[in-house]
Amino acid sequence: MKIKFIGATESVTGSKHLLITEEGRQILLDCGMYQGMGEATDKMNKELGLNPENIDAVLLSHAHIDHSGSLPYLMAQGFKGKIYCTEATLDVCNLLLLDSANIHESDVYYINKRRAKKGMPPIKPLYTVRDAEKCLKLFKPIPVNSDFNLNSEISFKFTDNGHIIGSATINITSRENGKITKLAYTGDVGRYTDPIMKAPDNFPQADYVICESTYGGRVHESIENIEERLLQVVIKTCVTKKGKLVIPAFSLGRTQEILYLLDKLKNQNKLPKINTYVDSPLSTGVTKVVRDHPESFNDELKAYLKTDPNPFGFDNLTYITEAEESKALNLSNEPCIIISASGMGDAGRVKHHIKNALPHEKNTVLISGYCAPRTLGARLLSGEKEVHIFGDFFPVNAEIDSILSLSAHADQPQLIRFLSCQDKTKLKTIFLVHGDEDAKKEFKIKLNEAGFTNVQIPEKGETFVFY
Repeated sequence: MKIKFIGATESVTGSKHLLITEEGRQILLDCGMYQGMGEATDKMNKELGLNPENIDAVLLSHAHIDHSGSLPYLMAQGFKGKIYCTEATLDVCNLLLLDSANIHESDVYYINKRRAKKGMPPIKPLYTVRDAEKCLKLFKPIPVNSDFNLNSEISFKFTDNGHIIGSATINITSRENGKITKLAYTGDVGRYTDPIMKAPDNFPQADYVICESTYGGRVHESIENIEERLLQVVIKTCVTKKGKLVIPAFSLGRTQEILYLLDKLKNQNKLPKINTYVDSPLSTGVTKVVRDHPESFNDELKAYLKTDPNPFGFDNLTYITEAEESKALNLSNEPCIIISASGMGDAGRVKHHIKNALPHEKNTVLISGYCAPRTLGARLLSGEKEVHIFGDFFPVNAEIDSILSLSAHADQPQLIRFLSCQDKTKLKTIFLVHGDEDAKKEFKIKLNEAGFTNVQIPEKGETFVFY
């Protein structure tokens, strides 16, 4: 068996790793979209780096678009196999992939209007809603911790890794020519102190591990006082300065975490009477799905549910779905909290809210997690005094703040803790993916110091043979 690293080698998006067996079967681990790569993004997403018709199956670690978002395109280009994932991942993909297709169609519609004015031919979206609907019919959910025989050579098992609902480490067993090889693909690893998710499970002993490294070079700030930290930002912005607090947040995971923290502050009678808006049709649907999967919750949240059955809803909270209501928020001067996608601030409705908030000192944009280097969120965090949005430049007069401890990704010590369930004498190689170059290099050093002797940082297109 060998593996070819196709995506998430040079960035934290575009996860795509291809297994090739002795008999020539091809199994794809994740099929994610590149995000936040500037003008090169579209081209990178169209170049899959493989022949979809040759793929026998896809094993999907979780539903985030940088891991699942190219699946409809894979199918449209000829893939006819099954897509295996956990039951919760399928529930979320039913929302995320259709939303992604809608975005592609909408973006191309406006692009083609501009092209038509210039006498240029129309272009096609990466994939359509119809493609996404057809793709979803290929999904086959597999229970967590259940062994599944994919074919005569390959079997696998999902184990919880605490990143988002349904997320899992994929544990693969290969039986080829009388030899057994075990490979673990971590997907994205969650935190041991996540406000919502239970801690990552230990995973079975492997010979080889493909490990994410998003925060391989960083230690998160403490999560102990996160409620008070969020409360301080709310009071300073909405009460003292009477401004708007705009929080870019991914629809899955981050939005629910913020709502849960606000809900707890409300129940403690600490949260000021400030209107809060979740401005994202997708977030509204995803929050309902999250509620339907309490098996993913940690013990603290399960206990909390006994006194408050709706941890993602409280007085003064409004879920917005209609575009006109979203536009009205930008015209209003009321002090309020706006939680909207996307989490990196680079797409979706939140981009409009950021654009309108930035010129005014009374407002705050609160970054709550990782932002890829060229995204709007990253540019704001870097201290840029003027940013380019929708073809115009806007001064950054609003306060830019961050609570990065809300990240759903394990940091460096937590990743090492996650890997510590492995017997180092049996583990042949760890491959680092899904991280910036500096993060991977620093993480490799720390892993070596922790006793993991063979750590590789594969390049895009590089192939390794498992001996």
